[in-house]
Amino acid sequence: QVQLVESGGGVVQAGGSLRLSCTASGRTFSKNVMGWFRQAPRKEREFVAAISWRGSTSNADSAKGRFTISRDNAENTIYLQMNSLNPEDTAVYYCAARASTILVGPPSASDMAYWGKGTLVTVSS
Repeated sequence: QVQLVESGGGVVQAGGSLRLSCTASGRTFSKNVMGWFRQAPRKEREFVAAISWRGSTSNADSAKGRFTISRDNAENTIYLQMNSLNPEDTAVYYCAARASTILVGPPSASDMAYWGKGTLVTVSS
């Protein structure tokens, strides 16, 4: 059974940092595009960042300069380092994996084949 499990969410003050992790089990995703999406209350799920197996990345404009996605293929894990957080970053953050190994521009949610259950990030002002 394939599982993606996120961790690292929590409550942080504006300007603070958090590091999210997502570990996959049930199969290896070392060759797959993986990424992070988020969904704020009453909003659509939106793309945050994605990374190819070679380490190429794609980032949403809202993440550029503040968030860094990385991966450890040996550990079947991806990370999202989030700095300079602001209240607009409050959301449930989801890890996702794509069946494809190719990353060309930001993937949409419908491109992703596997999803975690999410981890809540709350940024207080």
